[in-house]
Amino acid sequence: MELEVSSNNKPHVAFHPGPGMGHMIPHFEFAKRLVKNHNILVSFLVITTDASAAQNQFFESPNIPQGIRIINIPPADMSNIIDQNTLVLSRICLTVQESLKPLRSILMEVNPKVLIVDLFTSQAIDLAKQLSISVYSFYTASAGLLAFSLYLPTLDREVEEEFVDLPHPINVPGCRPERTVDLLDQVRNRKIDEYKWFLFHMARLRLADGIFENSWEDLEPLALKAPPDSVLFVVFGSGGTLTSEQLTELAWDLEMSEQRFILVARKPSDASASAAFFNVGNDQNDYPSVYLPEGFVERTKRVGIIVSSWAPQAAILGHGSTGAFLSHCGWNSCLESLSHGVPILAWPLYAEQKMNATQLEDGVGVAVKPVVQKGEKKVIGRVEIERVVRLIMEGGEGMVLRSRAKQLKLSAEKALSYGGSSYNSVCRVVDI
Repeated sequence: MELEVSSNNKPHVAFHPGPGMGHMIPHFEFAKRLVKNHNILVSFLVITTDASAAQNQFFESPNIPQGIRIINIPPADMSNIIDQNTLVLSRICLTVQESLKPLRSILMEVNPKVLIVDLFTSQAIDLAKQLSISVYSFYTASAGLLAFSLYLPTLDREVEEEFVDLPHPINVPGCRPERTVDLLDQVRNRKIDEYKWFLFHMARLRLADGIFENSWEDLEPLALKAPPDSVLFVVFGSGGTLTSEQLTELAWDLEMSEQRFILVARKPSDASASAAFFNVGNDQNDYPSVYLPEGFVERTKRVGIIVSSWAPQAAILGHGSTGAFLSHCGWNSCLESLSHGVPILAWPLYAEQKMNATQLEDGVGVAVKPVVQKGEKKVIGRVEIERVVRLIMEGGEGMVLRSRAKQLKLSAEKALSYGGSSYNSVCRVVDI
């Protein structure tokens, strides 16, 4: 096992695919593109346990591109772990598990900036984070299966019977309904190890810093995107929290408005609007169905995606399907929204957020606020919320707000680019 890696200034990425050519080849093709198109150095970590002749021939080829270093992980003894009756996924996962033992020392010596794992090598995510290595998952199957996989932990919690016995197709958020007769083999019997292994790895996808999907939009449009400007993104920053009553009113509005939405749901607090400020993410095991209105998750799953506690805000705001941002108006959120050209439905909660909201609505013209009549209690009712949601998503005023936000996006890009105002300001500081 030769570990020497060239000490140049190229970004260094390590790949850790699962066993089998069906996993290794997509990873290898991805690695070749990184080397050719982005001048990246790749260490390709190959699980050699029970390697096929085809695998050995492939990785011993003299035609391996320069810039890719093949590193063989020593074979593990599987003689007392698997037998001829062990099913394919269990065998893959047990092989990966045993092959993890030398991985720490390999990664410490190779020292990559980024580790890209396979959907069935997710145990390496923990190890990479312990070594301060950024880690991404490369999902080599379809975007439709990725969406199903991300939804599987929810199905596992909320459905008691076997999935194949359900009387109707499974409605996966963002995708066409999946017929139970078409379900992959590994989820057709929830009592066996094949299902338990698949659920284990799919539940860990969210632990990665990001996911690369092996598809493109024209091939799988339903799985990868909604229509442009059609999704309302609802999140109250890293610390904002609604009361139980207010969260209920918001949920009813999202259902009544019939808009596509992504809701980052957080356990309500009647004590403080900033209750989650110091513990954001700690409530990811508190299932939204527990504190949202009864039946809401089921009734809205055709148009809505509900995420517990936290979501990658900038990435969602940058997606072309995002049409508006229901935000607490923390300044970081305001900047992220406008730098992506997304208008704001302003819902200030604490600190300077009321000032920000007023500035964005009255001064800049990129936001709208719900109206709360004087003398009314602080809870904003579902009818008023529905009014402003429809205004920003459907009405002519919403188009004006969106146009203004897109103008500011171009202005932000200009300010940050070479010779722009923000760029020059930083240059002046650097030159001092």
